[in-house]
Amino acid sequence: MTSIDPDAEQIRSLVSSSDPGPIVMVNLLRFKPQADGIDAGISGAEAYTRYAAGVAPHLEGVGGRLLEAVACEEGVIGPAQAEWDMVALVAYPSREAFLTMTADPGYLEVHRHRVAALADSRLILSRPAGVPQTEGEVSR
Repeated sequence: MTSIDPDAEQIRSLVSSSDPGPIVMVNLLRFKPQADGIDAGISGAEAYTRYAAGVAPHLEGVGGRLLEAVACEEGVIGPAQAEWDMVALVAYPSREAFLTMTADPGYLEVHRHRVAALADSRLILSRPAGVPQTEGEVSR
């Protein structure tokens, strides 16, 4: 089963939560070899680059920020072949901030690049874990 957008139950759960705390969205991304829709003629990875550039001001506008984006290379535990092309961690001050951004008409226009780019994805709502740092590490 492929997933690009949340289903109705997932949206209801997100909207009905009264948790005001910060969240981190874990994005697992698999790109189409060739994008379609608005980005037909380029690769899915290139189309996602367009999405990332376009979403940046919307993310900043709600107080969110990209924490990290990494390209996946190989499995060390589980399947040897990487199941995802990229993992991105995006912080939001709250669920409400995330919902505000994703309902914005300007964001919805940019979102078309995401749809054109992705063969499959997962979006996992997480919260900062507060993992202790080793001596010498600097928090972001």
